[in-house]
Amino acid sequence: MRGWRPSVSWPRCAGTVGPPEARDVKISLRQWNRTLLTRQHLTARIDEDLLEVLDRCVGLQSQDPRAAFVGLWSRIGDFVPADLDALLTDREVVRMASLRSTLFLMDAEDARWVRSAAQPALDAEVRTAHAKRLVRAAPAEIVDDARAVLSGTALSGRDLGIALAERRPDEAPGTLVAIARCGLPLVQIPPRGLWRRSGGPTYALFDDWVGPGDPALTGDEARAELIRLYLRGFGPATVAGIQTWAGLTGLGPLVEAMEADWELERIEGPDGEELFDLDGLGVADEDTPAPVRLVAPYDNIVFAQADRRRVIDEDVMAAIATPNGRSPGFVLVDGRVSGTWSVGADDAVAVDLLRPVGTRDRAAVDAEVDLLTTLLRTPPGT
Repeated sequence: MRGWRPSVSWPRCAGTVGPPEARDVKISLRQWNRTLLTRQHLTARIDEDLLEVLDRCVGLQSQDPRAAFVGLWSRIGDFVPADLDALLTDREVVRMASLRSTLFLMDAEDARWVRSAAQPALDAEVRTAHAKRLVRAAPAEIVDDARAVLSGTALSGRDLGIALAERRPDEAPGTLVAIARCGLPLVQIPPRGLWRRSGGPTYALFDDWVGPGDPALTGDEARAELIRLYLRGFGPATVAGIQTWAGLTGLGPLVEAMEADWELERIEGPDGEELFDLDGLGVADEDTPAPVRLVAPYDNIVFAQADRRRVIDEDVMAAIATPNGRSPGFVLVDGRVSGTWSVGADDAVAVDLLRPVGTRDRAAVDAEVDLLTTLLRTPPGT
């Protein structure tokens, strides 16, 4: 995303089949799977700039601060947690509510315009979840209060709630903080989010933390760029897949217009689905190897995906779903979710396989468990 390059400069998928100018393409489920994994650097760990990989993922979900570190570890060879810590403390990367009103770790250079594009989902959360709990105040008044209270400073979630409740004593502090989080671009500043650091969120205004400025893209230009970024990292995809990931509706006409301008191509999915992709990127060969990977909780190859059947069967998804929406880690065997992983005492990783796996794959799972356990036991600052 850094510098939001146009699609013509993006490389084609390695191992692609078919000429780039082809527009009547049909792909198998296995090709669809391998294309996603290849674009997400899950067919081979790479030695590439951390920010570039983070951008290819269009940020990483970060409700669990450790999840983003695992997400990068699964994609980058010799990943060092301290490198991400440095980007957070240097304010090049931020953690904030963004797409789908979900906490994302994202390149600060792009977070400003992406957060602005995501504002409709945040506004919807206020209307449907928080405003009904208010006694007297209007959401816009609370947002103004929060802007004034936070200007030039940073406050813990608890202290922000107290400060807002002093101005609106009839309202619950938790509701006031939730509305402020939706209505303003608030960054959760370090030490929250650093490797193996604990503590509750501390909020600062985005412009105070990163520096003032206007979104580089707005309106349909921003939405079109989100479509490009998603397809670059996760395509081909249905319109529903794009919208579910972005938390936005009404993108169909924009996708159609981009296809009519030859920026996107149509691809027929394995069961006749209408898929769209950046023109010229191509799809992976279905024989592309997919080694075992332990994928982070909330990873967007699975989470918040209308097109999740690329990597997970419905019975497996049903088996791992939780009432509170919390996500386990995912075990990929031959490119598909075949189990989950979790962390126990002493940062030991436990695997729960939901599909039979062969002896060689089981050994590969155990090897990844050892690597992940080593990562999780890495001391802070190293």
